[in-house]
Amino acid sequence: MSLSHRVPDLGALELLLAVARHGSLGRAARDVGITQPAASSRIRSMERQLGVALVDRSPRGSRLTAAGALVTDWARRVVEAAEAFDAGAQALRDRRDSRLRVAASMTIAEYLLPGWLIALRAERPDTAVSLRAGNSTAVAAGLLAGEADLGYVEGLAVPEGLDAVVVAHDRLVVVAAPSHRWARRRAPLTPAELAATPLVLREYGSGTRQVLDAALAEYGGLADPLLELASTTAVKAAAVTGAGPAVLSELAVTEELASRRLVEVPVEGVHLHRALRAVWPTGPLPTGPARDLLSLARG
Repeated sequence: MSLSHRVPDLGALELLLAVARHGSLGRAARDVGITQPAASSRIRSMERQLGVALVDRSPRGSRLTAAGALVTDWARRVVEAAEAFDAGAQALRDRRDSRLRVAASMTIAEYLLPGWLIALRAERPDTAVSLRAGNSTAVAAGLLAGEADLGYVEGLAVPEGLDAVVVAHDRLVVVAAPSHRWARRRAPLTPAELAATPLVLREYGSGTRQVLDAALAEYGGLADPLLELASTTAVKAAAVTGAGPAVLSELAVTEELASRRLVEVPVEGVHLHRALRAVWPTGPLPTGPARDLLSLARG
């Protein structure tokens, strides 16, 4: 049942309580931070709303009428209940703001999130942050199970049950050790060559694997992998030691390419770009620390 239109708002009730405390409309106005004309207008409006006189005004001051005294007693209980409500809501916000649970796919967790979390720490030094890294499928499952407040994924599409916003873009690159024959190629690889060659790969469910599978589907799909590993760091280490060529995020191999521990192998005719997304359960935008981290990631 909705409240009657005759119920005054909290501001008006607080003003009436101030009049009861001070016995003066002017002092009551100063107490609640408004001008005396505004206070007079608000009292008259409340009297019209309730249909009774609340305050007797005279050169000696303002005093409550009998009806005003009764309404003031009711108003005190309403304001006290509102204050308790506000304190409870603040306690909930403080509890929410005291921690932030983040789930992120490997590339984002290793190469982008550290910078974002350092910036968040500067804004919210009292917020405890926990980070769980996994593949994009695991990140989505954790969010839907209520185990994380905000996630970051690298796959082609937004997982079902989640809302998302793009926070960055990434390019996958084919890399090999300098000793590998591909490192000495003059001509770019074709998509068919890439698809037919056993590679060191991330596991199914990772965003990197999803993008690569989709890009090479029309060329017969990926050959059976040389190695299938569960982290970007492990794939990179295997490629550096010469286990075989790999496909990795450009973010992950910047240092290795600069130091020539890995060599980028050009590929033509295949799209290996992807969007990196922040995700959260379908519904309202994140609030509190999760909202702030999302803003930092979006720049």
